[in-house]
Order: sequence, then structure tokens, then C-alpha cells
Amino acid sequence: MSAIDLNADLGETVDGRPTADDESMFAVISSANIACGGHAGDTASMREAVERAARFGVAVGAHPSFPDRANFGRSALIIEPAALAASVAAQLAALVAAGAEIRYVKPHGALYHAVISDREVADAVARAISDLSSTLGRALPVLGLDGEIRGAAEAAGLPFVREAFLDRGYRADGSLVPRGEPGALLDDPVHVAARAVRLAREGVVETAGGTLIDADAASLCVHGDSPAAVEMARAVRAALDADGLAVRAPW
Repeated sequence: MSAIDLNADLGETVDGRPTADDESMFAVISSANIACGGHAGDTASMREAVERAARFGVAVGAHPSFPDRANFGRSALIIEPAALAASVAAQLAALVAAGAEIRYVKPHGALYHAVISDREVADAVARAISDLSSTLGRALPVLGLDGEIRGAAEAAGLPFVREAFLDRGYRADGSLVPRGEPGALLDDPVHVAARAVRLAREGVVETAGGTLIDADAASLCVHGDSPAAVEMARAVRAALDADGLAVRAPW
């Protein structure tokens, strides 16, 4: 692979306060997953993110979640499929109203994990994305890990793009180590940068247990609110550039 996408979750403003150094992160990534009200973000933060994306030449992706601002979208909710689809659709519409040209969609937090394992949830999310795609006249890709969401996206006529995480620990089955458990979060810029190059070149990642698993992906993620996020993102970008890997959005 001679090119790779580098994405980050940004625009995650809570009560008017940003949770990440968005200005610094936008300078090194190629795609930004913008919070659109479900777990974080508001009209002002969305507009600011859209402006930054234009200024830095970064592709804008929507980052919808369960409607759960109290828990930053990291708690799984039991919600009827129709209500979930409506919530996701409203979040996507809010980002469009803020001036975004949405290029792809990546669910956030607990919703991200739910669409991997629960086909009913995955279908609800895919339905909302498909409806917006019909309005826009172009199929919006869905970004995520393999699972039910791939089938749901494909059934809805949406491209599915696999991603890999640079600052999260992996289990042997390819799932992420849950937040709060040992090895869940990585924060060493040197280690994360080396991991990025290996993922881009070899399509593999080392698990928390030390084994290598397949993680062939077109996009690599560094969370904007992770410890040392800016340092990691800059180290990753420098390592990819030094290895001759073009960092660009695939959308």
C-alpha cells in the first residue's frame, strides 16, 4: 500500500468546551470524524470543524452516536430501530446544516461496537445513512471494523471501509480491549508511529497479548481525546511520510 488515510474523532465539544486540540490534529490528519450532537458537539463546534476541514484540506466524516451526551456515547442503549435511525438521521442532518460536505460516516463509541455485533442496530444505522445518500445523490461510505455493519452497509448499497486503531489495544479476536481494562489505551508516540507503518505496509497489528492478527485497513485512527493525542498524531504522520506513504483520504 502506497497511501493510507489518517482519521481522528474531533469536534467533540461538551458544554462549550473542546475535549481535544482540534487545531493541531487537523493539521496532520486527512479525515475528521465530526461529532454531530449525539454524544458531543453543537452547532458552533460543527461549523468550526467544517471551517477547519476546509482550511486544512481534510475530508469531513459524520460521527453519530447513541443519543447519550451524559455518558459521551460510551454506554450501550436499548433503543427501537426506528428511533435509532431517526436519531442518526437527525445528527447527520445537523452536520449538513452546519455546512459540511459529508464524505463518509463512522459511528461513535458504544454505537460503533453495537453495529459490529447487532444486525438490527447495524441495519438502523445503515438505513439513516442510505436515506442521506439518496438525498445527496451519492453513496456515503461507512467506516468501521468488520462485523454486522459491513453486511448492513452492503445491503443498503453503501461502500464499507475498514479501519484500524493506532492508540487502542486489540484482543486476539480482532475486537478492541474495552476502555478501563489494562492495555486498552496506548500513548507512546514512538510505538504508535511504528504500529502505523506496520499496519499500512503489512496489514497486521500486535494484540495486547503479543500475537499478530490481520488488520488490513484503508484508514488508521488516532483519537483526538487520547493521552498525548497530538504528539502521537504528529509522530504517526512523520513516520508515514518518512516511509513514503502518502496520507490522503479515500473518499
